[in-house]
Amino acid sequence: MSTSRDLEVSIDQDACTGDGLCVQYAPTVFEFDIDGLAYVKDTDGELLTTPGSQVRVPEHLRLEIVNAAHDCPGECIYVRDRNDKSPVAGPGADD
Repeated sequence: MSTSRDLEVSIDQDACTGDGLCVQYAPTVFEFDIDGLAYVKDTDGELLTTPGSQVRVPEHLRLEIVNAAHDCPGECIYVRDRNDKSPVAGPGADD
């Protein structure tokens, strides 16, 4: 994974198991809602509950976000290149 890539992350709540690994890895990016599922948060900490919401991956949390996608039991965390939308980690990525 090139460190120069600008990344984004999203969660597919339909596949989310509510396990919480993502929240443990990066609580400033992921959070549970009252439905018990994980969602992404914007830079102001606002929970984005609209399906398909994406946020930019902060440079200092790249490894944590990628690890969360790799370790997610629901395989519902998508990390993509912001420019060409190619998968970097999670479903569809070459792990």
